[in-house]
Amino acid sequence: MSLPDERATDQLGATLAARLRIGDVVGLKGDLGAGKTTLARAILRAAAGDERLIVPSPTFTLVEVYETPRGSFWHFDLYRLETPEQVFELGWEEALAEGISIVEWPERLGSLLPRHLSVTLEVDGDGRHALLDV
Repeated sequence: MSLPDERATDQLGATLAARLRIGDVVGLKGDLGAGKTTLARAILRAAAGDERLIVPSPTFTLVEVYETPRGSFWHFDLYRLETPEQVFELGWEEALAEGISIVEWPERLGSLLPRHLSVTLEVDGDGRHALLDV
């Protein structure tokens, strides 16, 4: 699907947020600057019902947890993970059991990545292109 501007990305985020349930995992794939954090931010803001919610990139913290009316959302950025097993130090099992997980760089999990909604983002001119796959 075409995401010609940030508004379209926000709409996709709102649509996803409305459909996600406890135990769901969304894997956000794409090159640096493809819009993974922008889409994660849109999902989290829609889930929280707060379009001004501050959603920093978890590049350095590796995970941020948000309590929303829809449940706990765990936003992982695994770019700096050295081994897949390091995810367990970040609360991975708790996130899978009790929350909704949004994972940037899900391929870093290798065989630890459960069934998930995969969203691959690519820069397309001034916008983005998103490919969704289960």
